[in-house]
Amino acid sequence: MNLDVTYPRRRTRVCQVGPVAMGGDHPILVQSMITEETRNVDACVEQIIALHREGCELVRVTTPTLGEAQCLAEIRAKVIERYRLVPLTADVHHQGSAIAVEAAKHVDEVRLNPGLFVFKRHGSRAQEVDFDADVDLRGTSEDRSVDELRAELAYGEAEWAEELAAVEESFVPVIEACKTHGRAMRIGVNHGSLSERMLVTYGDTPEGMVQSALEYLRLCEKHGFYNLNISAKASRVPIMVAANRLMVKRMDEEGMAYPLHLGVTEAGDGEYARIKSTAGIATLLMEGIGDTIRVSLSEDPIHEIPVCYDILQSLGLRKTKVEYIACPSCGRTKFNLPTVLHEVREATRHLVGLDIAVMGCIVNGPGEMADADYGYVGAAGGKITLYRKREVVKHGIPQENGVSELIALLKADGMWTEPPAGVPTRVPLTVRQ
Repeated sequence: MNLDVTYPRRRTRVCQVGPVAMGGDHPILVQSMITEETRNVDACVEQIIALHREGCELVRVTTPTLGEAQCLAEIRAKVIERYRLVPLTADVHHQGSAIAVEAAKHVDEVRLNPGLFVFKRHGSRAQEVDFDADVDLRGTSEDRSVDELRAELAYGEAEWAEELAAVEESFVPVIEACKTHGRAMRIGVNHGSLSERMLVTYGDTPEGMVQSALEYLRLCEKHGFYNLNISAKASRVPIMVAANRLMVKRMDEEGMAYPLHLGVTEAGDGEYARIKSTAGIATLLMEGIGDTIRVSLSEDPIHEIPVCYDILQSLGLRKTKVEYIACPSCGRTKFNLPTVLHEVREATRHLVGLDIAVMGCIVNGPGEMADADYGYVGAAGGKITLYRKREVVKHGIPQENGVSELIALLKADGMWTEPPAGVPTRVPLTVRQ
């Protein structure tokens, strides 16, 4: 693969999550979340194992109550007994201190949502301001701008300090538990669940998301904890992209360099959800932003993993399958390109690490497939020409012999291995960090 065009990666601290790591020079980590109810231990165990076998490198489990957090011990033990050690994250939301402290005993990472972790949810003040409107007329005798309303509802310095102190009081036990057990922590901010204090002060904006995360990061650093990563997710791609760009800018200003988890939350299902997720995640990865990703689908989470790896492969960040370069076909094409591409793929898809081009004609074929290791190109008279990179290796091959001749070339070059039974479509193999 030609990797001359690369995306300079943002330099970060390393966040160690059990046996895997994110940030620094480590590959972009792929993760997902199970959908089984946490108290259904055996179902959780099976889904965790299935996700890991598919290539998921970090699996998240929800823990909405203390009871679910206590189930994590049995879940982890059974995963190890039936399969092997799988890195696990506990997802903690409401009334999180006791739950998070318990979860930290059993899993490799605890994820907290600052907007929901401590007491107040969207409440009386935040509901008085429509941040998408130019003016707000509710309960007023005259027009007032959003800025004027926000100023009226703003938290005073003493009130802000009081609430921040309450956050710290609840948060410190979680920090200490993560330090004691050697766990990682993700500060996971969602656009749709900012705290009342952040909404009133910054609005429903990327700035509010970033400030919410920074508040928790500062508390972690104050108490000597640095094994952290951050996410700033939204269901709208422009907000998700803006929030992560701003997060990097604000962290740079404060001398922070924590890894970022990328994802478009609540993306939905089907083709559009995959396109929507790719638009947000790939945009940031091409800017060097992002150290771990999740594609959130309203489907069985096992379907998320191929999308993650396809995003990473398309950007040259990881290589997990053969890369096929194929023209879209036109009137010059000398064979049925979809059929031939399928035949070549079925014969060679186990040769992870190779780039193979299937081109319909000689006009654009050699130039367009310049990055490929091998080329299979249509020629006049029902013939095939085989290339090794830009070099013609053999021409005048009858089309019906094209695939067998390609295999013979791969064997002669020492690039062939026999396909194993049940050939996987993906093997988590890193080619670039």
